[in-house]
Amino acid sequence: MGEQIHILVVEDNDDINQLLCNIIKKNGYHPQPVYSGTEAMLYLEKQEWDMLLLDLMLPGMSGDEILTKIAEQRNIPVIIISAKIDQETKIGMLRTGADDYITKPFDIEEVSARIDSHLRRYQRINKRPNTKRLKHKDIEIDQEAKAVFLQEKQLNFTAREYEILVLFLSSPKKVFTKKNLFESVWKEAFYGDDNTMNVHISNIRNKLAAINPDEQYIETVWGMGYRLKT
Repeated sequence: MGEQIHILVVEDNDDINQLLCNIIKKNGYHPQPVYSGTEAMLYLEKQEWDMLLLDLMLPGMSGDEILTKIAEQRNIPVIIISAKIDQETKIGMLRTGADDYITKPFDIEEVSARIDSHLRRYQRINKRPNTKRLKHKDIEIDQEAKAVFLQEKQLNFTAREYEILVLFLSSPKKVFTKKNLFESVWKEAFYGDDNTMNVHISNIRNKLAAINPDEQYIETVWGMGYRLKT
């Protein structure tokens, strides 16, 4: 896609979809309108995208189903734009992997500003100098491809698991508390929900152990958190 920014707009209401596309064009980016969840998945499989604007109530496949798949497979900013205003839905979507949640009817300037803000943040993260490849023991992370290799075999990590592992390899001597990890990866306040982090750390350990069961990569520092085992 070169340096052009391509944004997938998933919204089944034609007027709202067109309005969002116009906002994106005015910001100097390239929108691609789609009108169903099924169509969205086809576009997501066909090429890489710089951002996803996502309605929740869609024909074919719901927005929350799409978000779950995106969170497992990709690392792109996702902004939910929905008529659902209840706090439970909003928190659920943010925990699943959305970067932002905007309720309808929305303010055009606010949507414009949030699109720019999230794109800038992701571009900063992905353009950090000298951090294209991270290594620890026989783990190697290619940050450009967002791929993890162990003994030269590629592992299948979710977006959250990938980001946690990048944090560990970026600061190999640091002890990360669960609060550190959660707030760095989920980008929201940590309220002591240990189970979420325990499950993610366990998943990472299991996937690494499936390739090399004789090596321990992440150790628990009792009463403090986790760090890479040297």
